[in-house]
Order: sequence, then C-alpha cells, then structure tokens
Amino acid sequence: MFESVAVSSKGKAEALVVGVFAGTSGVAPLDAGTKAHAQASVIERARKLPECSGAVGALGEVFTDGRAPQRVLVVGLGEKKNLTLESLRRSMTSVYKRLAAVKAASAELSLAGPLEAAKLDIEEAGRAAGEIASLMAYDSDRFKGAEARKKLNKPKLALRSTDSAFERAMKRGVAIGAGVNAARECSDTPPNIATPKWMAAQARALARKHDTVSVRVIEGAALAKERLEGLINVGKASENAPCLIRIAYTPKNAAKSAKPIVLIGKTITYDTGGLSIKPSPSMAGMKHDMGGGSAALGAMHIIASVVKPKRPVIALLPAAENSISDEAYRPDDVLTFRNGKTVEITNTDAEGRLVLADALCWACDKEKPECMIDMATLTGGVVVALGSTYAGLWSDNDALRSRIDGAAEMTGERVWRLPLHDEYTEMMKSSVADLVNSNPNRKAHPIQGAAFLQQFVDPSVPWAHIDIAGTWDVESATGPFARGATGFGARLVARVVEDW
Repeated sequence: MFESVAVSSKGKAEALVVGVFAGTSGVAPLDAGTKAHAQASVIERARKLPECSGAVGALGEVFTDGRAPQRVLVVGLGEKKNLTLESLRRSMTSVYKRLAAVKAASAELSLAGPLEAAKLDIEEAGRAAGEIASLMAYDSDRFKGAEARKKLNKPKLALRSTDSAFERAMKRGVAIGAGVNAARECSDTPPNIATPKWMAAQARALARKHDTVSVRVIEGAALAKERLEGLINVGKASENAPCLIRIAYTPKNAAKSAKPIVLIGKTITYDTGGLSIKPSPSMAGMKHDMGGGSAALGAMHIIASVVKPKRPVIALLPAAENSISDEAYRPDDVLTFRNGKTVEITNTDAEGRLVLADALCWACDKEKPECMIDMATLTGGVVVALGSTYAGLWSDNDALRSRIDGAAEMTGERVWRLPLHDEYTEMMKSSVADLVNSNPNRKAHPIQGAAFLQQFVDPSVPWAHIDIAGTWDVESATGPFARGATGFGARLVARVVEDW
C-alpha cells in the first residue's frame, strides 16, 4: 500500500489522526487532551459524522479550512474497557488504508490521550502502530513488469506523533516491521530464484550490515562429515544443493557464560512431495514451505538491528529443495541421524521433520543452547485443528512456554498449546527402524510431527516447536497483509529474545 514508511517530523503533516471510544449511546466525548488540540472544532465535526461510531476501525473524516493538516481522521478505538494492542492494530490498519487510498504523504498521530485514559502502555502502542504501518509498506508487486509497477504509484508515508514516547516507539516498530518484511520477501520469492544457495546469500547480506552477525554455510562434503542425513537425502534429487545455514548474533559485551538462544526454521525452498508426489492443486504455493526459515531470518534482522540483546542468538536454517529424480530418496529407505536414531521413510512428503531433526541434533551437540525454538510450516493437520487464527505450540517446558505465551500476547502472533504425550510417540515407532517419518494413520496429525521432532532433542534442553502452517500466508489481502506471506513468527521469537 505504501512505497515506504518512515518516522519523521520534517515539514507539516497532511493528515491528523485522533482516536475516540464507543460510548453507551454513540461516540464517547473527546478526552481532555484532544479537546485542547488546535483543530478541536474540526475534530468535533468529524466525531459527529454518522459513520464515526467509535467502533474499532470506524472512521470519520473531514477537511480543514486549508491550513495544515488538510484532513482530520477520527478513528474508533472501541469501548475504552476493551482497548488492547490487538484492537489498536485493527484501528491503525483502517487508518493506514485510508491514508494510502488518498495518497497522503504524511500524518500526525495524536492518540496519547485516549490511550492513557484506557491505561494502554504508550510505548507498546506506538510500537504496534509503527509495526502495522511498516507491514503495509511491503512490496508484494516486485515481480510485476515495469509498466504495471509504474501505474501503482504508491505513496511514501512519513509518520509523527504529538507524544515523544509514542513517536520513539513508533520508530522502533517500523524497524521491527522491516524485519518481518524481509521474512515475507524470502518466502514470496519464486522458487526458481529462492534456492538454498540464495537463502544463504540473504543471510550473508544480513551479516554485511551488522558486525555482530556472522554466517557459516555447511554444504557439500561437510554435510556428510557432520552426519546431516536429513538434509542430504531430502535435497539430493535437486540440482539446487542443500545446506545448513548458521547465522550467529554475538554481542561485543556478551558474558562468556551466556548460552545462546537457538532459533531453528524449516527451509524447504520448494516441496514437490518428492516421490510421494503432491497432487497438482496442493503443489501450488509450496514456495512458502520455507516459512520457518524465513521467519528465523526475519527475527535475526530484528534482533541485530532493534533488540540488540546482551546474549548470543543463533539461527539454524536447514535448507533444501524436495524434488524428484533418479537420485531421490524413497519410501522404505532407512536413514541414520546424528544422534544415532534410525528413521524408516514412509512418505517423502514428510520431509520437513527430517531436515529439522538435523538442525535439532546439531544445536544440542554444537551450540549448548539456553533453549531452542523451532518454527515450521510442518503439517496440514494444524490448519485443520486451528485454522489461520493460531499457530500450534508444543513445549513441555513451562518456563519457555510461558515466555512464548507472553511474547504472543504482545505481538498479536497467537499460539495455542497442543499436547505431547508419550502415546503420540508410540504412533511414530517403526517395525524396522526406531521411527517412521510419517504414520499413515491421520489421527493427531500435527502432534505426530512434534512427537517425531522430540526424539532429536536432548531432554535437558528447553525446547518448543511452533507449527505455522496455518498462519504463515494469506490467500487474499487480509488486515495489514497483502496476499502471500505474513512473516508470522519473526516478531514472536524476536520478542522472546527481547524479554529474556
């Protein structure tokens, strides 16, 4: 919707945005701060418009007498007692859509009064407002031709606020949104471009921007040396060779005793299903099967540029293309993993858990982590269970699960805990090896995936698995998101790191 978004106080704002609550009989009166605004009479005129109901996102709009700002937008915040960061995000989405429609170049947000009245944290609110604006500046049209792009004529938007704390936080939110957009760009890039090698290049580009970030790519013969059998086998049918991408954030002032938080993301750059080939309708959109890795990379953007924690953070992206050739791995193959577990392949379309198993083993052996969080577009079953409203969460570590729940509350990236009982592990037992990679019985399908992954985690390491298959992309423009990837998980895990 926007070509770009920035926080800047230069010049005069074209639009003024204020907020009102829904009252018991229509719109609630203006707060004292808004009543004292220089444009109070114009604001009052907008407040009295029939469309200005005070409901979340409802807009009243009027023009001024020609002096800046040229227009005033009064946005509904819902009932004061119900105001949350999530409802504020919905209200701001409505505001930004209107600003984009009229191609406004600048806007001043004067929202501190009602936010304070509702006891909503000003800095968290400013951050949320900045994030949403940034998400709406995502370039979903970059693969269109020059003529089509020229006709789009998207505006550049400069934001400011009458409240300095809100404005500082909004700037932070815009930067966080940029990290999410980096994740979306990776996932939405066509698979003839976004290969494992290309993903490694994106990681190296991040490292060039920050002296606290380094990248190592394990590929070729090194995969065999490190016993990364999942990557080797899933990726061997493709001419685009697999690799494990290690992105390390190492602060200069990190305590020597500080253990790293490890983020792991499934990075299947395209998934045909392999020899267990997907039906044609299910194959379209499989460029998004790298969503977990994209989210981890986006989180590292946020961590390096915004959060800047005092502890190390490592992202592992096991990257491969699940393709078809005479080199492809097969149902009935048995693979031996780094931790000694053997896996009977029953379905080559259950490939994501194989590359994640490599990364989990690697992390436990090599990184000695404080905790591990993996993210993956792992199962269709989680979409059946939770739709696109929640991602599935599995973790038997109460402290880690509590941290993720807290981060979800702040970012609006919602997760729902699902069980991980021993009986689900029994479903993954093989008669010829230790495990099967897929049980043909579809009962508890998303839990099967989590139960499989658990077998590659050292029990002493706090671990969480997040299945983002239902939340990673949208089929049509929804809220602040254009059609395509949402970047779900990037803000969530970056916030976990920030709050640690």
